[in-house]
Amino acid sequence: MRKIRLLLASAILVVASIATANAEKIDRKSVLERNNPKVTNADPLNSLSVGNGHFATTVDVTGMQSYPLNYQQGVPLCSMSDWGWHSFPNTENLRHEETEKVMDLGHGRKEVYAVEYKVDGRGKKATEYFRINPHRLNLGNVALVIKDGKGQIKEADIKDIDQQLDLYSGVITSHFSALGKPVTVKTACMPCEDAMIYSINSHLLSSGKVSVCLSLPYPSGKHADAATDWGNEDKHASRIIKRTGKSALLEHIIDSTRYYVLIQWEGSAKLVHESTHSYALIPNGKTLNVRVEYKELQPKTQGFSFAKSVIEVQKFWNSWWETGAFVDFGDCKDVRAKELERRTVLSQYLTFINCANETPAQETGLTYNSWFGRPHLEMTWWHTIDFSLWNRPEVLETMLEWYNDKAYPEAKKIAERQHFKGIRWMKMTDPWAGESPSNVGSFLTWQQPHYIYMAEEMWRSVCAKPGVTEAEKKAIIAKYGKNVEETAEFLYDFAKSCDHNTGSISLYGQTAMQESMSKDFSYCHPFEQVYFKYGLMKAQEWRERSGKQRREDWDEVIRSLASIPQSEGIYTAGIPTQPFIIADSASQNAGNVAFDPFNYGGDTGKKQLTEEEFKLKCRSDHPAVLGACGLLPDCGLYDRAMMQRTLDWVMQNWNWDTTWGWDYGMTAMCAARLGDGENAVKALLIDKGKNTYLVSGHNYQEPKRLRLYLPGNGALLDAVAMMCAGWDGCPDVKNPGFPQDGKWNVKWEGLRKMQ
Repeated sequence: MRKIRLLLASAILVVASIATANAEKIDRKSVLERNNPKVTNADPLNSLSVGNGHFATTVDVTGMQSYPLNYQQGVPLCSMSDWGWHSFPNTENLRHEETEKVMDLGHGRKEVYAVEYKVDGRGKKATEYFRINPHRLNLGNVALVIKDGKGQIKEADIKDIDQQLDLYSGVITSHFSALGKPVTVKTACMPCEDAMIYSINSHLLSSGKVSVCLSLPYPSGKHADAATDWGNEDKHASRIIKRTGKSALLEHIIDSTRYYVLIQWEGSAKLVHESTHSYALIPNGKTLNVRVEYKELQPKTQGFSFAKSVIEVQKFWNSWWETGAFVDFGDCKDVRAKELERRTVLSQYLTFINCANETPAQETGLTYNSWFGRPHLEMTWWHTIDFSLWNRPEVLETMLEWYNDKAYPEAKKIAERQHFKGIRWMKMTDPWAGESPSNVGSFLTWQQPHYIYMAEEMWRSVCAKPGVTEAEKKAIIAKYGKNVEETAEFLYDFAKSCDHNTGSISLYGQTAMQESMSKDFSYCHPFEQVYFKYGLMKAQEWRERSGKQRREDWDEVIRSLASIPQSEGIYTAGIPTQPFIIADSASQNAGNVAFDPFNYGGDTGKKQLTEEEFKLKCRSDHPAVLGACGLLPDCGLYDRAMMQRTLDWVMQNWNWDTTWGWDYGMTAMCAARLGDGENAVKALLIDKGKNTYLVSGHNYQEPKRLRLYLPGNGALLDAVAMMCAGWDGCPDVKNPGFPQDGKWNVKWEGLRKMQ
């Protein structure tokens, strides 16, 4: 796993010195074994994945990708990487500038935003092109094809299914029967290469009815799917460019994108070019071992031994699980602990194989595409902070290198074109830090302080090392200090542009973390008020660490940022920008209208709402007001007693069907900071559709777009870490975020306190 793999050995040396909440070392293998995912029936949502953080493959009950069409509306069978990207040809020479629009949001300057044009013309074409391109590729499909006299048998004809992912070894073992014969397939992903290994054992292999088929798809370019178009065969090219008796090297060309696939095998078999982009390996014996590697550059062919390869996989995962942090709920007496342990263990596995990338992760990781496979930087908090809290800071470090090297120049340009100081981090992006046009994302600001929060995590990580030197501390300041400063410069300048010399600054001209609260009809959003203050306060600390003086102008803004808005005795999601309009007969029932969480853009430009419409939006989508307490240290902008009343009100009255997977972890963290352990546990396990966890551990959201949602897994891990290890200034008790009723004897090792 590139850099992360190199750092694993050093992590092993550190694990003995980090904090624990128990006298005896946890038997991690036993905890894992009782939580291994097991599948006994074919279901589109029951697929399992293996990966290494930079590459992942998802398989069906055969242990391979044999029935991809059956899984298109479930958890698809893809092979994805952090390097495999493609853009359709820009035949009309569309320019990103054609998505831009000059806007006056009341900040005393003309701000240029990348927006979505809806009216036919070059603006709309540019919008569509730069949202779709670049997009992540499904690199290939490796199927076990079993045929009867009519062709490939149906998945329903696969019987006696007994499949298990052994978390401790990283190997999926699939037992089943087909055509009356038993079949066993072992599946694993190599830790240091983007390669899959398979071992297939069955008397069926010598019958001539079985083949291993590699198929190379054309990209679909769709918003949320398996990134696969099995048509359009004439739009891409594939060929065998080298072959030996036990291997073949293929080249796949899609427009300007080119990559390679190396197939190697053990056992008697022959490779045939079955159709335009399909290659079948036909065995002649009862055992066939196969290795399929995807490479951006042409690989060198080396010898292949499944036995040696699977040992390498097992050693890697054994070491990975024995380092970093771990939890054991086995001694808990609360009946909810078993499910919470399952979700926690599987979330550790899934976030690592999907999110430990060279670049920020997409919301569906390396499993399938959502939003064209592109990362959203506001989600970086949920994709990275868990790695820090679970004592794997090398993942966060890699992500920050992308910010420093790739994103910084583009973020600087965005700030400059909007006439703000410092840097403004983009929202929806790609490995090259391009900005996707959006009527919502371009106006978010809650991703801005993330860099400061993540840099602080790296500082804490280094300071927690035994025997840390001043040179090591200075190296952290040198590495991140410049971008901490420039990020804070934007926070200051944006906040100052909202200052009307009243002594109180309420931020406006932004769409909130709670995206139902648009810039067009609301302001003074609670999370942004607190997060901007946190960012400036922490940046001042960084200045002092580096020997600089505090900035008085920053301190002025810190003192002036307004407290969280309140209404009817609780904190609320924002303040309306205009007086409410009088409801007509058609809108008097607005409070009962279903809120569509995918249709925020429908309110773009709408500046006045009825009171009922505004109240509905205030209690829909993310309960961001709780995040102001849960995610962040107390910055002095709220009262704890009122925040507790707000939490109680949210638990009882929120429009929970419009929430998302990370809202439950966020709510739990708020409850934990308030000393409300019972509500913290309730929030983590609340019985709502988007808090569903599949057999694989994926956080299911809804059937159309998001059958999994890794920010939900990340939020769960953040909350569990915090509830176990605590946070700065927390009560000095064991597991401070859990109920102190004697039923939550959670054992843990290696977790770090939250800020």
